[in-house]
Amino acid sequence: NMSKRTSEESPNVQDLARMSIGSVWKAPAAPATSFSPPKIIIAGAPASGKGTQCEIIKARYNVVHLSTGDMLRAAVAAGSEVGKKAKAQMEAGKLVTDDIIIAIVKDRLAKEDCKTKGWLLDGFPRTRAQADALASAGITADIFVFLDVPDEILVERVVGRRTDPETGKIYHMTFNPPENDEIAARLTQRGDDTEEKVKVRLQGFHDNIASIIDVYHLICVKVNGNGDKKLIFGLIKDFIDAAKTYGEGDYKGAMKAYKTACD
Repeated sequence: NMSKRTSEESPNVQDLARMSIGSVWKAPAAPATSFSPPKIIIAGAPASGKGTQCEIIKARYNVVHLSTGDMLRAAVAAGSEVGKKAKAQMEAGKLVTDDIIIAIVKDRLAKEDCKTKGWLLDGFPRTRAQADALASAGITADIFVFLDVPDEILVERVVGRRTDPETGKIYHMTFNPPENDEIAARLTQRGDDTEEKVKVRLQGFHDNIASIIDVYHLICVKVNGNGDKKLIFGLIKDFIDAAKTYGEGDYKGAMKAYKTACD
């Protein structure tokens, strides 16, 4: 049985409101309990910092970090039944259908490392149909993290990116400029890192994210992703720990208070 917070231990609305603007609420210590490894889904637009947070979450919780691209390639390489179906679709120049993607995800999450360590689904599901299919397959998460960054910030992050073709190092003309003029002169920009193309990608993301959040609204944590990566992770960490330590019922109560504070 999960331990329950007392009224003295529970964060009040003011605590959660402060957390929403950048402070980090520290979950109170609780008696040692047994709990299952964390099951996390994280979503964010291009350049939201999702990759950085995935690295930190993986290091902190030792969960299995999973992206659909990696799982798809592994299934094809392993020659599994769903891998063969996916390979056939790709070789025919088609997009891999949702039923095959879901089957690959389900197979991967059933492996022993995911059962014992927990898992972090990176950027999946991408659509409402995929989210509904995951639910129908019995795949549930403890927490859904949405990194929220204003579009104008995302555009600035992407458009300013440059790559050094000699070293492979990635720079940003504003936030991480090249060390000297010689390096600056040889930097290149990806063809799809233009403002026009970024806005198209962002629109595609926005078209889907609201309906995905509808599926996970009871466990969704919306975190301001425009700030220091350690502070952002601090917010994410506290919600993961609250979900693990206090159980789903109390976690939902904390989320209700948090949302009230933010409204």
